[in-house]
Amino acid sequence: MSKRKLLATAGIAVASALAFSACTPATPTAPAGTAGTSAAPTGPTALSVAWNQAFYSRNSDTDYGNATANANILYLTNDSIGYYDQDLEIAQNSSFGKYEKVSDDPLKVKITLADTATWSDGTPVTAADAVLLWGAVSTNFNTVESDAVKTDENTGEVSGVEGDNVYFNAASPGYTLVKDFPEISADGKEITYTWSEPFVDWEILAMSPVGVPAHVVAKRALQTADAEAGEQAIIDAFKNNDRASLAKIAKVWNNDFNFKSTPSDEELLVGSGPYVISELVEEQYLTVEKNPNYKGMRAPKIDKLTVRIIPDAQASVQALQNGEVAVTQPQSTADILQQLQALAPNVETLTQSGGTYEHVDLVFNNGGPFDPKSYGGDAEKARKVRQAFLQTLPRQRIIDNIIKPLNPEATVRNTFNVVPGSPEYDATAEANGMEATYGGGSNVDKAKELLAEAGVTNPTVRMLFAQNNTRRQQEFQLIKETAEQAGFTIVDASSTDWGQLLSTNDVYDASLFGWQSTALGVSQVPPNYLSDGQNNYGGYSNAQVDKLLNELNTTTDTARQGEIVKEVEKILVEDAFGLTIFQFPEITGIDTTKVKGVSSIPLSPTFFWNFWEWETVA
Repeated sequence: MSKRKLLATAGIAVASALAFSACTPATPTAPAGTAGTSAAPTGPTALSVAWNQAFYSRNSDTDYGNATANANILYLTNDSIGYYDQDLEIAQNSSFGKYEKVSDDPLKVKITLADTATWSDGTPVTAADAVLLWGAVSTNFNTVESDAVKTDENTGEVSGVEGDNVYFNAASPGYTLVKDFPEISADGKEITYTWSEPFVDWEILAMSPVGVPAHVVAKRALQTADAEAGEQAIIDAFKNNDRASLAKIAKVWNNDFNFKSTPSDEELLVGSGPYVISELVEEQYLTVEKNPNYKGMRAPKIDKLTVRIIPDAQASVQALQNGEVAVTQPQSTADILQQLQALAPNVETLTQSGGTYEHVDLVFNNGGPFDPKSYGGDAEKARKVRQAFLQTLPRQRIIDNIIKPLNPEATVRNTFNVVPGSPEYDATAEANGMEATYGGGSNVDKAKELLAEAGVTNPTVRMLFAQNNTRRQQEFQLIKETAEQAGFTIVDASSTDWGQLLSTNDVYDASLFGWQSTALGVSQVPPNYLSDGQNNYGGYSNAQVDKLLNELNTTTDTARQGEIVKEVEKILVEDAFGLTIFQFPEITGIDTTKVKGVSSIPLSPTFFWNFWEWETVA
């Protein structure tokens, strides 16, 4: 879900929801505002591709908007200074700007925005846009705590903030350390941040220094007359800590950019990237077209790109076979892989280990079976119930039944934060005790023993997952079968809107989904486990973990970084935070008779990473 999770914190974002449907969505019509309707884009400068979850927010820097489905589209419609190439090296986009570290003590980073950096309405991108992002995601200006507000699960609207109180629905451990108002050059093209402490992944923050346009936010929040006045109003509001103005700015920033169909106000579609959203039909498709004001180096060769929403993996393969889409990246199963390979030679099938891993998280603060409050504050009793449930998770059976048919070498993942195959994986897995404690799972006898020790009988666990995701339905059935043998009652709390429900943890007790890495760096770890971490949907809180993770954000010594991660993982296992299950195998189907230049990387935005190099095949 947000850029602080996706990029600025080295990113972990909720992996795309994969839904099940009996048929593919309707064929796109002509873009809004044009006469008549037309079939799906055809011809040398139009292309359709498939994705599995619908776009719903233009602001992925909010908690609500932080999802891969949004991030993919924003990658097309917002420019950045840096991005990951096919070798997972940071490539520079000098046409949008540059960044440089100008001091180590204190850490100072200067960002220079290029003259060619322009919003799609013709307004230059300036330091005001960067100030808005910093001020919002740092939460340094918030006067209301997150537990005092409520976010509507369907619209993302934040409520519970009254008067001149300020609440930006976001958080970045990196920008939080920038306490002082940044230095801005006279021409508004340079902005320099000074950190109160070192921040290990400052470069990931600098790669994407702006989010939504400041002049649009100012117009809607402060009724400014023109773009230049709006930009100055944003700067003044943060510089002077003007709570009356900031309260209005936060309300617009949190709420106004959330939409599931084409908004009536075109200003909400303003972006800085090569494409602009031209039409959005809820749960069906989204079309982007070339931005006429784009002056950067990533100008696309394809004029119009339609992303069709096809949640069901088999339906997306069928759409590829029928020529309705040219690229799809369905959730992989053995059957789906075989179906794609059977479409050769017209379809090329790419396979790789993805950047997403499957896991189960538990909820600690909702009055449910894993919350100490349910047992009069008895933390040890709640921990034993959590441990009992985790003992039942049939991790090896899930691997054997669902993943091995696709990847015979697949194994259980036994770390929260270290990717299997990386140099630190084995040492971290040994240190955290996950495998020694839980093994392959399905340990019904151990679960019964723990429940007996806790003196708890027949606890009910509501499990949230993607309702229309066939693979997760299969996983849930395996979990339900084993857990109920141990004495749990497992309730299906699945939803098609599971991603938007994660922050509403009073409707579930355990969640089953995937985290997708979108950047490389250790600052991806803290948001999941800090007491106030943006990705900590279950309300987990441990003072020692907070201390270690705050140290991690400021530690440049790689050896110490590894030590901290090991210490944190050991505590997470002891606290029965949750369990990891497997690393996703990833497959991409490409119709080479329609498009060339498509490839994929194991980080978000996967196959969209080089969209400007795509070419249609005549």
